[in-house]
Amino acid sequence: MVVAAIFFALMGLFVKLGAQHFSSTELVFWRTLIGALALGGAALWRRERFATPLLRYHLQRGVIGYVSLLMSFYAIAHLPLAMASTLTYTSPMFLALLSVVLLREKLPARAMLGLALGFAGVVLLLRPTLSGDVWFAGLMGLVSGFLAGWSYLHVRELGRQGEAEWRVVFYFALISTVGGLLLMCLERWHAVTWDNAWLLLGVGVTATLAQLAMTRAYKVGRKLTTANLSYLTVVFSSLLGALVWGDVLTGDSLLAMGLIVVSGMLASRR
Repeated sequence: MVVAAIFFALMGLFVKLGAQHFSSTELVFWRTLIGALALGGAALWRRERFATPLLRYHLQRGVIGYVSLLMSFYAIAHLPLAMASTLTYTSPMFLALLSVVLLREKLPARAMLGLALGFAGVVLLLRPTLSGDVWFAGLMGLVSGFLAGWSYLHVRELGRQGEAEWRVVFYFALISTVGGLLLMCLERWHAVTWDNAWLLLGVGVTATLAQLAMTRAYKVGRKLTTANLSYLTVVFSSLLGALVWGDVLTGDSLLAMGLIVVSGMLASRR
């Protein structure tokens, strides 16, 4: 999970750099295309079966996850890297909330406290953006976290149905690639050149390696420990933002990020 956190942070770095040359739609397209080709090629090499009786769940998860990824990339392009990453990691608290609303699950007091802390952190983190010109990017980051939490409900259901992990990741990448291709037909494509191709390759490779490392971590590790370690992405993103762009986080921002991280940890313990 530590390896996954490093690669997710590096993916954010490549996304932010790539946003100078490509739209968020294009970045998501190339990111998922590379993942679909890599995972599909590996599956063909191992002679895996692509057929699945759970296509409906894959489609639902793929569409929701794709929109979440699109909004996440937009937030990364327009916000400090650490802030955008933190908003994306509101997904565990939204997952807990949706489990109550949609699945009628009961949350312990500890998880309810986590939700309260998390929403307080969101308000504190977004407060500066609401009075500036990046409020829309902050909203997109928050909605991305909500949709990611919703998509994890489908991932959990796929796991309960016994779906192979590689198929869960592959169909998400495939559906997102098709969705990206359709959207890109509605906007102008930016030329891929030797000067910017490395950015697209960086986004795709780091995202795929991060996804594989995360899947492996959840498969062989303790679920709670793995979930908590995932928040290292926020730490690594903060370091990259400071090193590359000189981002300086205020005391309020650090407090807000801490509240959101603690919220996710408490929500994961339910």
